[in-house]
Amino acid sequence: MQSVLDLDAHAVLAIIRNVDLSTLAVVAPSLFVLAHLVPYFWDSHGIRSIPGPFLAKFTDAWLGLVSKHGHRSEVVHAMHQKYGPFVRLAPNHISIAEPDALAIVYAHGNGALKSNFYDAFVSIRRGVFNTRDRFEHARKRKIVSHIFSQKSVVEFEPHIRLHVKDLMKQWDRLCLGALKDASGDDGDGWYGRDGRLWLDCLPWVNYLAFDIVGDLAFGAPFGMIEAAKDIAKVPRNQAGAMDSYGKDDSSGEVDVDEVPAVKILNGRGEYSMALGVLPPWWRPFVRLIPWYRRGSADVKTLAGIAIMAVKKRLSMPTDRVDLLSKLKAGRDSNGNPMGREELTAEALTLLIAGSDTTSNSTCAIIYHLASNPHTQAKLHAELDEQLGTEDELAATADQVKRLPYLEACINEGLRIHSTSALGLPRVVPEGGLTVLGQFFPEGTVVSVPSYTIHRDTGIWGEDVEVYRPERWFERDQAAMQKTFNPFSVGPRACVGRNLAFLELQIICASLLRRYEFVLRDPEMPLETSEGFLRKPLKCMVGIKRRDV
Repeated sequence: MQSVLDLDAHAVLAIIRNVDLSTLAVVAPSLFVLAHLVPYFWDSHGIRSIPGPFLAKFTDAWLGLVSKHGHRSEVVHAMHQKYGPFVRLAPNHISIAEPDALAIVYAHGNGALKSNFYDAFVSIRRGVFNTRDRFEHARKRKIVSHIFSQKSVVEFEPHIRLHVKDLMKQWDRLCLGALKDASGDDGDGWYGRDGRLWLDCLPWVNYLAFDIVGDLAFGAPFGMIEAAKDIAKVPRNQAGAMDSYGKDDSSGEVDVDEVPAVKILNGRGEYSMALGVLPPWWRPFVRLIPWYRRGSADVKTLAGIAIMAVKKRLSMPTDRVDLLSKLKAGRDSNGNPMGREELTAEALTLLIAGSDTTSNSTCAIIYHLASNPHTQAKLHAELDEQLGTEDELAATADQVKRLPYLEACINEGLRIHSTSALGLPRVVPEGGLTVLGQFFPEGTVVSVPSYTIHRDTGIWGEDVEVYRPERWFERDQAAMQKTFNPFSVGPRACVGRNLAFLELQIICASLLRRYEFVLRDPEMPLETSEGFLRKPLKCMVGIKRRDV
């Protein structure tokens, strides 16, 4: 059994080259079947009795197909509704949909490591997100975590507010155009009707999030808001751009192409998600499939965006305090800084984590407020009462601290639309792990799906699918906070959660104080697609200035 299961791609290809086709036609299917049947009947992890989809008991292909189709969290949630709190998603992967499991599976000091799922997310080199080694992660986190302390995050507030203002200036301009000419579309995806500007807000919040993270991480925005376009620059020769670090190159100029960064980021997430759930020995073969080849190209291009942005920032010395300068100045416990590749890999992580999550969450919150006029009116009242006419555009960090209903609106959006909704996989350490009375031996992969525990009726009430911020004042606060998992928990939780929440507070307070939102179709649900993150696909809203 060991010889069949542990063959890597090179060994398999070597075997194929040394056998004739007739032999291969018999041996290959036999090996494939044995590789999936033997582990099930051997049951080395003692999980055969745990229910789940029939195909998932024998092969990772079930979860691979579900992940590729973009609705993994919803499908896994349906499986938990059918089978109960323990569901087998793959031959060696158990999903545990119980809030109390969070503190066990992701606890400090339990010894559980990230699974090989994270290998599919490695680009340039391993960063703090996809590092699986405990000691290497601790070294990286020591360098990175201080950047996102509450004190450091406040230093970034002016940059956040600057780009929120830029977005509102664009929307104000379009609102004026819509009022002047309510006849129809201008060709750029917006039009005027019923005294409102109608547009898909998703691209705009993508532009906003990318410009903020570009400014914070790389010293300059990508310019998406100004251009009203998904655009970034990537070097044609990534290796050459990387090699030029540290050289006497004051201009920082390289040959570049312009690419749609948001689209590429989406493709990269879908690809890495679908690839990560497959066994490592499958991955070289599925990369030959056209869809996976396109995803692999997106991974390379996204890395190029980070390489280009880092090179440009480092080629222009400045005293400016931003995420990259703090990363560059960081030291591990031995006093060592990050090398150039490691620095770029961490910058890439910041680009991914700091753009997609913010834009997805902002879009979902706007959608739910637009679909609940009473809730939106209640938030408007709080914003008017607490902020008044202070600063006609972007709210400040001090202002948003005194807005409890805004916080509830954001939290409810993060609950019902968790952009990180899937169960993050962990490998049970030596000695095993007992979760809610079920023992899992060493090597078993376990996860707790945020999408499902955010819909636990015992915690949130029977109306779990309803967007209702009032539940955050009515129900057991301790139980809700223990179950609420938008940024994960434990030693591998999101290091940037302070910055992410401040961004959401400033963005939502500023936009909702200035505008009223309605849906074009109040009955239309928010369509989503899930790669690594669960993303809205479109959100057509009508926008009206509240002061005109």
